Amino acid sequence: MPPRAFVIGRPISHSRSPLLHGFWLRTLGLPGAYEAVDVAPDSLDPFMTGFRKAGFVGGNVTVPHKQAVFAFVDRVAPEAAAIGAVNTVWVEEGKLVGGNTDSYGFLTNMDERAPGWDDAAGLAIVLGAGGAARAVVHGLLQRGLRVHVANRTGDHAEALAAQFGARVTAGSWASLPRVLPNATVLVNTTVLGMTGAAPLLMDLTLLHRDAVVSDIVYVPLTTALLKDAASRGHRIVDGLGMLLHQAVPGFARWFGQTPIVTPELRAHLIADISAKP
Repeated sequence: MPPRAFVIGRPISHSRSPLLHGFWLRTLGLPGAYEAVDVAPDSLDPFMTGFRKAGFVGGNVTVPHKQAVFAFVDRVAPEAAAIGAVNTVWVEEGKLVGGNTDSYGFLTNMDERAPGWDDAAGLAIVLGAGGAARAVVHGLLQRGLRVHVANRTGDHAEALAAQFGARVTAGSWASLPRVLPNATVLVNTTVLGMTGAAPLLMDLTLLHRDAVVSDIVYVPLTTALLKDAASRGHRIVDGLGMLLHQAVPGFARWFGQTPIVTPELRAHLIADISAKP
């Protein structure tokens, strides 16, 4: 039977992962399928304990399950352990393994869209304190930056900072005017600004003029934050590349071939986002 993989979350209808993996399956001529499955928090247990019997070989995990999935894996890969969140699961020697490719996807996207973004190795500001923020903080620390995490709920930011050590500070939105002038990188990891979500209301006036601004949201492709940053002369990085690059390791594990992120793939997803935002 051809391998089947999944992405689970709630909401899940906006996910372009099936389109992405479907493109690779077709262009590589491989049998298989990749499906989006809406899984509510109270349905996570039966899904995770039964997906192999349902014919799935593994899959992706998104909001709100990235931390809850730890309870169902037999082994945690080092990257997922360091980040504190799981976004990819696969079966290895009969054991379910939980990994995380978000940090890899974030860094690869930044390198591709804004070469040299980390040369200054200064201060990065991360907006949000969820699973995606953990992956981004992990990646930024790997590249030698200091990090300030700002979240509407300050205690969530402080809990994240405590996990990563002295190079990470934290605060509420109120801390932003103090740190924006010194930042070389600003990353939004919240859903604010996503189609259907509340807007991200942020004044970039104080942001250092040479800072690179990234938003992991990819629907819309160019968020209001990125439009504002571009109008002020900042280099910007949209979130689509993170989605594309984080998908590569999982696809290789489930379907047995390592795909390539190409301009054609990016254009394929942009066309769909433009048609069905």
